[in-house]
Amino acid sequence: MWASFMWRAALSPGRRAHSALAQLRCILDSELEGIRGAGTWKSERVITSRQGPCILVDGISGGILNFCANNYLGLSSHPEVIQAGLQALEEFGAGLSSTRFICGTQSIHKNLEAKIARFHQREDAILYPSCFDANAGLFEALLTPEDAVLSDELNHASIIDGIRLCKAHKYRYRHLDMADLEAKLKEAQKHRLRLVATDGAFSMDGDIAPLQDICRLAAQYGALVFVDECHATGFLGPTGRGTDELLGVMDQVTIINSTLGKALGGASGGYTTGPEPLVSLLRQRSRPYLFSNSLPPAVVGCASKALDLLMESNAIVQSMAAKTRRFRSKMEAAGFTVSGADHPICPVMLGDARLSSQMADDMLKKGKWLTSRTFRWTAQGA
Repeated sequence: MWASFMWRAALSPGRRAHSALAQLRCILDSELEGIRGAGTWKSERVITSRQGPCILVDGISGGILNFCANNYLGLSSHPEVIQAGLQALEEFGAGLSSTRFICGTQSIHKNLEAKIARFHQREDAILYPSCFDANAGLFEALLTPEDAVLSDELNHASIIDGIRLCKAHKYRYRHLDMADLEAKLKEAQKHRLRLVATDGAFSMDGDIAPLQDICRLAAQYGALVFVDECHATGFLGPTGRGTDELLGVMDQVTIINSTLGKALGGASGGYTTGPEPLVSLLRQRSRPYLFSNSLPPAVVGCASKALDLLMESNAIVQSMAAKTRRFRSKMEAAGFTVSGADHPICPVMLGDARLSSQMADDMLKKGKWLTSRTFRWTAQGA
């Protein structure tokens, strides 16, 4: 034992560091092998063109029909959106090199926040680098140990992580199960505030939260309603306002978080919109907002133009809805089971992970790109 101790003590700092690195590599290799063995390894194919319904992919000849992106309205490469980004880049520069509250707020940031609030018919809005950041920054700033948050069990990972950061009492109700939500609301009556948190549209299955029932229960039990609209903003509802518009409860949902990185140009960025005092509090206390650089002007310009296009006419929204209905009906007529509720996310249920992976590979050979693990098709604007 003494000899072993002397040997280890004699190791140089460099050799001890090398030993620690070797141990880390061993641990990481084991973790990575476990991911491969579970069939959940995520590969990244490289696109060599603009995002769109038809793309070029490295190593594959010819154009590929793209069923994977969340470019729901086809605005990622819309000429007016691109031009607006170029104009903002030329006028306001590449970036701010600052957080918002130090010296990172430009007129275009304030204009976009006001436009988002008008679009959603809310009092105010605040921008974040992503909706993941918006979800990470909301619950911790708003809720205290006196409060409670009630979350659908299949909410997006960003909602789950955001809730973990807060000190409120946490309740999880079964997916879309209103009886279970009511039971949890009854249990949560002892808390100061109660916040029901749900995705508006669930991105894996394409199903839509029963917001009418959620809002009814929230009113009955004195709760607030939060909805993540990342997979709804821009294309659900008659004018693309989202699931709250689709289901007629825009005046009953308290807080909306959503993204600029899907239907609204597809670049980056997220936001919270709701009561003005809440937005003011987030500007003071929301850590992802306070400690992240401002959104780049080009991103702001693109998103602002995307909103302009939506507010000028609902034709692009109606076109997306028509494409979704056509795709779903044709797939079902061909004998496939398509999950979800009239959402552009169209999960084709094959019932076997390996079959899904094999079929996705075969479809790629035929010039159609699908996600293999979930075999999810996404209808996109042309």
